Amino acid sequence: MHNREPTLSPVSKAALARLEIERALTDLRRGGFVVIREDGQAALMQAAETATADSLARMRGQAGAPAVLAVTRRRAAALNLCPMPSEPGGTMVLSLPPDVEGRFLRYLADPTALASVSATPVEASFAPGGGTADSAVVLTKLARLLPAAIVAPLGARAAQRLSHEEGLLTLKTDDIAAYRRNAGSSLKRVAEARVPLSGAEETQILAFRPSDGGTEHLAIVIGHPDPALPVLTRLHSECFTGDLLGSLRCDCGDQLRGAVTLIAAAGGGVLLYLAQEGRGIGLVNKLRAYQLQDAGFDTVDANEQLGFDADERIYLPAAEMLRQLRFQRVRLLTNNPEKVAALTRCGIAVTERVAHAFPANGHNDRYLLTKARRSGHLL
Repeated sequence: MHNREPTLSPVSKAALARLEIERALTDLRRGGFVVIREDGQAALMQAAETATADSLARMRGQAGAPAVLAVTRRRAAALNLCPMPSEPGGTMVLSLPPDVEGRFLRYLADPTALASVSATPVEASFAPGGGTADSAVVLTKLARLLPAAIVAPLGARAAQRLSHEEGLLTLKTDDIAAYRRNAGSSLKRVAEARVPLSGAEETQILAFRPSDGGTEHLAIVIGHPDPALPVLTRLHSECFTGDLLGSLRCDCGDQLRGAVTLIAAAGGGVLLYLAQEGRGIGLVNKLRAYQLQDAGFDTVDANEQLGFDADERIYLPAAEMLRQLRFQRVRLLTNNPEKVAALTRCGIAVTERVAHAFPANGHNDRYLLTKARRSGHLL
């Protein structure tokens, strides 16, 4: 009798793919490499902002063809290599000189880089959606890095050796797409406690952890809202500078504390505190965007100069938290119509939009006007 090697169930395969992607994101943040596979082809990738002379030399030694730089269409447009797109998404690949240096890569990937470089012409072409270059950019975004990746094709033997002998993680393009699509539905409730707040003493905070082990999202439940009725709800994306430090560049701190006060005065409700700093680009990239704003760009243009869409947030985690709390209908405390539309698309009924605006403070006037004029926020 032959002993058969046990096979993994479809669920176990999906879980293994998620685990490998989560490990790969950590590797990328440390400057490591990842192999990406698609339909029998393979490519070696590294995040552009972590590239060094040694890592570029290693990539040249492993690759079967010259490396390219994969960037978003918005970053390519900021470099005047294509028109600025009107719709989110899309990846382009930029040709690179054979002896490309890290300084030149940083110039292409990061508009805040101060390095002086010689004008080296590059050619840009569109990358297929869901291909290795597109998937590499997705991984850099998931890792909260600049959305730019060095990508080089690999032969079958090189890909196998890097995976089996050197231990590089190998990811499939389909798994990367599924991970981003389903990340919000993997939340698990991991802790809760009573936390009396100033002006809202009857408050519980519940923590929901995503499967990737990333930062927890929090549900701040004030009072005892009835799941049978539309609950007064605020979706608040974390803002370290505004919420914790009281930054005057935005109105986030006012919105957070104001929401707690309004929900308590209404007799109860829920504030979802979402781990989506900087409209989903992360704190480091938000600081880069601030640097660009100080140079004259508005908030939308600054994000686009970095290669991000104007708003990278997703609202599936918020909808999943509400469902686990048994809230299916909400009165949404927001001035952003897109939040209403996004939550509705995620299966939560928004019965009413409740206005939530605060006056300018002399430092955030332009920020508030940009939200109104370019992002559709209501004043």
